[in-house]
Amino acid sequence: MPKGPVTSPRLQDVAEAAGVSIATASRSLSGATGVSAPVAERVRETARTMGYVVNLHARSLAGGSTRSVGLLVHEIGDPYFSEIASGVLGVGAREGLTVQICHTGRDPERELAQLRMLIANRVGAIIIAGSGMVDPALQAPAKVELQAFRRSGGRVAVIGRHHLGVDAVLPDNTEGARSVAQHLLDLGHRRIAVAAGSRQLTTVADRLSGVEEAFAAAGLDVGDVPVVEADFTRAGGKVAADEVLSAHPGVTAVLALNDDMAIGVLSALRARGVSVPGQVSVTGFDDVAVAGDLAPSLTTVRLPMSEMGEQALLLALKDPGARPRRRQVGAELVVRGSSGRPPS
Repeated sequence: MPKGPVTSPRLQDVAEAAGVSIATASRSLSGATGVSAPVAERVRETARTMGYVVNLHARSLAGGSTRSVGLLVHEIGDPYFSEIASGVLGVGAREGLTVQICHTGRDPERELAQLRMLIANRVGAIIIAGSGMVDPALQAPAKVELQAFRRSGGRVAVIGRHHLGVDAVLPDNTEGARSVAQHLLDLGHRRIAVAAGSRQLTTVADRLSGVEEAFAAAGLDVGDVPVVEADFTRAGGKVAADEVLSAHPGVTAVLALNDDMAIGVLSALRARGVSVPGQVSVTGFDDVAVAGDLAPSLTTVRLPMSEMGEQALLLALKDPGARPRRRQVGAELVVRGSSGRPPS
């Protein structure tokens, strides 16, 4: 007997299976408000089990097409992300796209909520800028949402190392960090402290790996190098600098794993009357626009941040490939006034 056509489950089928109204099912799947978290999760799990996929194209026909892109950044006030955003916005302007920018604060739960909101707003593509999480389980819910989004025709690209299985622009964080650590070692520094963000972030893990490679090659015991974890922000840099000066007063250099932290370190040292680089050298990572205008100007690692934003959106606008595509981006050491030889 010939088999009948295979039909995809409808929203009505999901609603009936979850024991809710069609309106509640729709709000749950779109991430809209007005549904309790347990009910929304039950509906989403039912939809996943049944293989239900939201038809974004049908939604566009019903509600009006929107040529928009969602951009998720960790810290909207961090120049690193503002420069990436400028690249995304530039491509968006050329392509006639509207860009919605969301701030996640490096919180996986907040990132998930923002993703659902963007999908509910019917964006055509989502760009995630910034680090993933070292533990894949922390991004597993986001991966599920993005896979469903892609199956429905949405496009996704990320900047940085993630466990999301999508197109990615990958800066060479490990080699960049190795080069700046080697720079300090070549100047003669041996009492170096690292100002780092959370080790849960892949960017921090990769940059620490490069620092450790340089130290190990120089015969230094990495276990003796103080690594101070704080918020990956300017305020976190101040906290890290205060801890370094209090707990490790013999340190002659602070290697910050991003420029925002490095700027905070410089501020804290200035407040304490510590001269840079006369008493303590400071380095950063990213080369944000203001890095060359600081006093002293910041030795750092240059990433082409605007170009990274451009590449990410251009990847997302391409037809999907059979496998996730990768765009490697190099890192360049930029030596300026904040690093010098250790005091005699």
